[in-house]
Amino acid sequence: MTRTAFPPYQETEAFVHAQIAMAVPRISVIVPAMNEAENLPHVLPRIPAWVDEVVLVDGNSTDDTIAVAKALLPSIVVVQQEGRGKGAALRTGFNASHGDIILTLDADGSADPGEISAFVGALLAGADFVKGSRFLQGGETVDMEWYRKLGNWGLLQLVRLRFGGKYTDLCYGYNAFWRDVLPYLDIEDATGFEIETEMNVQALRANLSVNEVASKEKRRIHGTSNLRTFPDGWRVLKSIVRLGWVRTRAAPVNRPILKMRQHGA
Repeated sequence: MTRTAFPPYQETEAFVHAQIAMAVPRISVIVPAMNEAENLPHVLPRIPAWVDEVVLVDGNSTDDTIAVAKALLPSIVVVQQEGRGKGAALRTGFNASHGDIILTLDADGSADPGEISAFVGALLAGADFVKGSRFLQGGETVDMEWYRKLGNWGLLQLVRLRFGGKYTDLCYGYNAFWRDVLPYLDIEDATGFEIETEMNVQALRANLSVNEVASKEKRRIHGTSNLRTFPDGWRVLKSIVRLGWVRTRAAPVNRPILKMRQHGA
């Protein structure tokens, strides 16, 4: 039995282009922002130039957030948030992005865009999901009161007890993952800051390969945080309890896209 084939040079050229496309994934950075005009100059210019796409999700800002973003980064993609809360903002950004790798970055200047390379490097080394940790060796936080640290520790112990894993941090918004694992994170119900915890827990439940990288959290540069310690902590606790009872689907170990990126790496 014979097969129709391209001439050898064409077949080789097509193969090389396919390899390049798989070996060099496109990277999208999602930046949720609401009234962050004063902070964006400390964030957007520091995103590495090799990032392919920056998506700013505007949460109905009443200041010059959009104008400042476009002035700082003319190529930025600006979308209006659908729904309310950080969970809705991130889902809007995920849907609007096109990258093979998705990374979430806060707009308040507390997270260092210079750490993006560490997250991407861990993904390229084989991880499915990479989460930042302020408590891993080399990380730190100067923007967390003692009672928030205590609450984070308590919630972390609960997650370890119920879902396993060896996380050192739980409620932190600096995360990165391959687009093909997004369906297994199953974050359609999260609306507020609990989305970060849900992503971390769902990654465990789906048996994804998860890595932590050390991250240094600074204080917000301007303005005040929308985080409400006790109400949002209660929402996180309820999410952990709920996820302990609902079923999830585990990501197939040999899923096709995983094979493709392993082949192209």
